[in-house]
Amino acid sequence: MSVISGSAMAFIFSVIGVILILEGIPYFAFPGKIKRWALTIATVPDRDLRIMGLVSMFSGILILYLVKYYMR
Repeated sequence: MSVISGSAMAFIFSVIGVILILEGIPYFAFPGKIKRWALTIATVPDRDLRIMGLVSMFSGILILYLVKYYMR
């Protein structure tokens, strides 16, 4: 007996694929800018990066919630 159905696994892998595509676009399109950005982000304090990460995670949770309950 499978814990996760085949269609659920297909959805999960589809989401991972889209994330990888979206993450790869800037590296393909603007490699020089990405290198400069990486040098700049190294100077940002850890506290600020954590806050940005937390805001990003909560934004993602909010989007998923809105999609699940209001876009049926």
